[in-house]
Amino acid sequence: MQKLRYFVYNRFIWFKKWVLERQTYKTLARDSGYCIDTLQRTFYALLEKAPKIKIIKREAVNLRMDATYFSSFCLVAYQDHYDGYTQLIRFSDGEHYVEIKEDLDNLIKLGIRLESITTDGHKSILKAIKKSLPDVKVQRCLVHIQRMCLLWLTRYPKHEAGQELRQLVLQLLKIKTDNDRLFWTWKLKAWHHKHKDYINEKTYKPETSRFWYTHKMLRRSYQSISRALPNMFHYIHHPQIPNTTNGIEGYFSHLKNHLDLHRGLTPKNRINFIKWYIYFSNEK
Repeated sequence: MQKLRYFVYNRFIWFKKWVLERQTYKTLARDSGYCIDTLQRTFYALLEKAPKIKIIKREAVNLRMDATYFSSFCLVAYQDHYDGYTQLIRFSDGEHYVEIKEDLDNLIKLGIRLESITTDGHKSILKAIKKSLPDVKVQRCLVHIQRMCLLWLTRYPKHEAGQELRQLVLQLLKIKTDNDRLFWTWKLKAWHHKHKDYINEKTYKPETSRFWYTHKMLRRSYQSISRALPNMFHYIHHPQIPNTTNGIEGYFSHLKNHLDLHRGLTPKNRINFIKWYIYFSNEK
């Protein structure tokens, strides 16, 4: 019996390497001494028994929350910034208010005491947080704000207003102190006062009596910052709060790199592979 247990455990070790270390069957067969067919049968059997992610009761949790999309499903993850522990995951077809609210309610019921949530600002996420956790600090991801604004403004804006706003956006991640914040927000207000007539310019179509904002991408960039501004700088007074979702985005990137190595998996086994990956990552 003991010999059998060792035999099963030994194969489990190679399964863990397959999930976490981007190991191919060929490499594992060479290192383990098992043939490829044996490893495949073992690994597929383990994939059918995906583990459950354990929620750990914790106080003053600063949550990183984000979603990533695969070919046939979306993964929503809730991670503790302190050590990267993934408390909860959900597989869905998108980021939906009802599902996210249910997840947040479950985290609260299961003993997670949230201090803050760092998010990219998806409308469904913000709505769910406001409904379930109205007193929790919401930190907007500065990298996401910067990335989207730079995309909308383009690399070489033609007008002075776009050039100046782009320079302000590029300074976002350099804001470390309260004086930095005050100076940056003062410059943003000065920029808006200087260019408000330009960003509010409208183009009319007499035939239909319709209009639209002429410089809509510039206007969108400013409004995106303006709406996020109350929740952009909590991290200055609370250093434990992450000011970006980079940690969880990097986690997703590693996960996808591992999963891409095993492209022959069925949709069900791809989901189960992700569950095993998160389970093993949480053990570290």
